[in-house]
Amino acid sequence: MANSDRIIFAGTPLFAQLHLQALIDEGANIVAVYTQPDRPAGRGKKLQPSPVKSCAEAAGLRVLQPQTLKSEAAQAELRALQADIMIVVAYGLILPQSVLDTPRLGCINVHASLLPRWRGAAPIQRAIEAGDKNSGITIMKMEAGLDTGPMLAKAIIEISARQTGGELHDALAAVGPATLIKVLDDFPRQWAQAVEQNDKLANYAHKITKDDCLINWHLPASLLARKIRAFNPAPVCFSQLSDQRVKIWMAEAVDNATPVTPVTPGTIIQADRNGLIVACSEGALNVSRAQFPGGKPLAIVDLLNSRAKALAPGQRFETPNSDTPL
Repeated sequence: MANSDRIIFAGTPLFAQLHLQALIDEGANIVAVYTQPDRPAGRGKKLQPSPVKSCAEAAGLRVLQPQTLKSEAAQAELRALQADIMIVVAYGLILPQSVLDTPRLGCINVHASLLPRWRGAAPIQRAIEAGDKNSGITIMKMEAGLDTGPMLAKAIIEISARQTGGELHDALAAVGPATLIKVLDDFPRQWAQAVEQNDKLANYAHKITKDDCLINWHLPASLLARKIRAFNPAPVCFSQLSDQRVKIWMAEAVDNATPVTPVTPGTIIQADRNGLIVACSEGALNVSRAQFPGGKPLAIVDLLNSRAKALAPGQRFETPNSDTPL
């Protein structure tokens, strides 16, 4: 894409900021940056700018933060920019059809999965949770449907056996900017040769809820291990132990650890420097890192120094069918 082409960039979190910085470094003609309004954060709940806003302001770019793009005023402001293309990366606001139709060459999106495999809000976490072997970046044309547009390019990466959601995020963020730049450098041909998605292969990556994070020990250990990795570092899986909510940061399935005598899922069957073995419906989970209320995430060997009684064999984590409120 020619440096004279007028670009609007829309994004909010760190993942988007890395793509914006790549465009800035390439000398792209960015006429405006859209990002979500400042949000309260930290102990003082002071308004904090998004990573994209901070990056844009440091580069001297114009920043716009409308609450919505559905209003006529917001759409008129966008039209006045006379953009050739709009690049959207984890923006977080819905773009009405009238907005999609505004840039001369259209709108494209950088999506953190191999479409059409995972569409929606949490493709990184859902890929790990499902046990996918690969993930990647997809650059696509935007249309009214949710992540349904024709695909311009993909970059594929392997999901390793112990990779967390945070680590996969960083791996995708490392390949996304270069993939975007490659598309823009050959934009007319890429746009003309975009490939339609096969809707039959699509899954919806639902937004992660608190219910998702509550560990159900009646599930297989292999599934729970993937879920725990997927939701690390946020929002983090948890389980109730006595009267305390314990966050589970790292764990792996150990199929040969189930005792000969059946025990209730959630029961601690071993606790030592190697971890905390907890019975599941199939196999057991070796919890290697956890966090008690008011404390920091620690290795189990360190937690046993002060929590040996709470983590002793025979103690049992509660399951979601208990009366414990979320």
